[in-house]
Amino acid sequence: MTHSKILILDFGSQVTQLIARRVREAHVYCEIHPCDVTDDFVRDFGADGIILSGSHASVYEEETDRAPQAVFELNVPVLGICYGMQTMAQQLGGKVEAGHKREFGYAAVRARGHSALFRDIQDSTNDEGHGLLDVWMSHGDKVTELPAGFKIIASNATTPIAAMADETRKFYAVQFHPEVTHTKQGQAMLNRFVLEICGAKPDWIMGDYIAEAVAKIKAQVGDEEVILGLSGGVDSSVAAALIHRAIGDQLTCVFVDHGLLRLNEGDLVMDMFAGRLHVNVIRVDATNQFMGHLNGVSDPEAKRKIIGREFVEVFKTEAAKLKAGTGGHKGATFLAQGTIYPDVIESGGAKSKKAVTIKSHHNVGGLPEQLGLKLLEPLRDLFKDEVRELGVALGLPADMVYRHPFPGPGLGVRILGEVKQEYADLLRRADAIFIEELRNTKDEATGKTWYELTSQAFTVFLPVKSVGVMGDGRTYDYVVALRAVITSDFMTAHWAELPYALLGRVSNRIINEVRGINRVVYDVSGKPPATIEWE
Repeated sequence: MTHSKILILDFGSQVTQLIARRVREAHVYCEIHPCDVTDDFVRDFGADGIILSGSHASVYEEETDRAPQAVFELNVPVLGICYGMQTMAQQLGGKVEAGHKREFGYAAVRARGHSALFRDIQDSTNDEGHGLLDVWMSHGDKVTELPAGFKIIASNATTPIAAMADETRKFYAVQFHPEVTHTKQGQAMLNRFVLEICGAKPDWIMGDYIAEAVAKIKAQVGDEEVILGLSGGVDSSVAAALIHRAIGDQLTCVFVDHGLLRLNEGDLVMDMFAGRLHVNVIRVDATNQFMGHLNGVSDPEAKRKIIGREFVEVFKTEAAKLKAGTGGHKGATFLAQGTIYPDVIESGGAKSKKAVTIKSHHNVGGLPEQLGLKLLEPLRDLFKDEVRELGVALGLPADMVYRHPFPGPGLGVRILGEVKQEYADLLRRADAIFIEELRNTKDEATGKTWYELTSQAFTVFLPVKSVGVMGDGRTYDYVVALRAVITSDFMTAHWAELPYALLGRVSNRIINEVRGINRVVYDVSGKPPATIEWE
């Protein structure tokens, strides 16, 4: 790789990924690694600049982490954020103490000293004409004495040293968080650091990345064959399109239809990949197998485990056939997966293997060992938004690439309680109506469709019946709930305030067009306390 590179050292902040995403948005490649990497790792990385993340810890405690000393000896620009500022101050001879007053949330700071980091960046001015910045604070400790060579470049009453700099060595530090959207000029500050102070080239562009990724896949695979589990989701679809661009017929995809997909989804996947892209796709209709094992099971976790287990069993059966070299194939030796960068980070999969595991992901480990195949993960350096950009650049339709998230167990966790074929068929049709109306209805204020304005929208099947009346007759049919949320990170979410006319139209169509449903309700729960999915 010949790109400019920024090294981000993670001290355990919950928003370190946001730093990386902001750097990537400046079209500069970066990687997150644990803060306890070795000095040799830091020296060998080849960084154009280094960013030190935040942390919940206090730098003056004996057991807390420090930045590798090489960070300050490489002669490259360094930016410390929150805890990163505090460890920079402490390690370079300054002083950090517990604050008498903690500062969490919005704050205004005054820019001082005409630093390169804040030059011509401001949100407002005070009565004296000094530039003010609206920022997001989250700290109890603060720097109370500057290291030698540093000056104050931002302050407020609560935090007199809100930012500092040694501009001779290009060391900068801020007590606030520029990576979060609440810091209004945060992207501008990070752009300034990365592009101007570090001099990194904005050469991380998905359209250009295709040639690089294709070359890498060709070099890794050679003349061997690859098998990929195609789910129809964004990650596996983009991985399939990219690998196919690189090695053509050496790729075979296995598309397992478990009977819990959205309306016509199986046909759409086959039309796109087998029909338009001419990818080798084996479609396995395993509906009866999955429904048989789900019969009588109502616990959500039990359902998830059954669906996951049976998917692996079906995939292993098909992979064994390909590995044996049937149907004109000489045998698959690689398993491709749509692992993306957040999966790697959250599973402790950074190159040093020292990262804290937040949660395990189904597509980071396990299956390759069971199948005895080598692993190919062409998207493992990309964030979700980059995967989407890559998909469009590869020629996948935008409405496929920018679809709302769909759970791996499919409709199995959108049917409350026991999963039955009848329930799945009713839900499929109701959900398709909801999504169609969201796509066809524009918000006058923004000009965007309500599908674009919502982050995730779907229908849930409730295994209860209610009394209704149609014409002169009584009905006793099922109930469905509509769910639509708006979120930036899926960690928290607000229910979407859809127009009443839209909700009324969806309800009317579902009740009239889907025989067996006579009542539609709308979920107005946020996350927390509710989750986005119902199960």
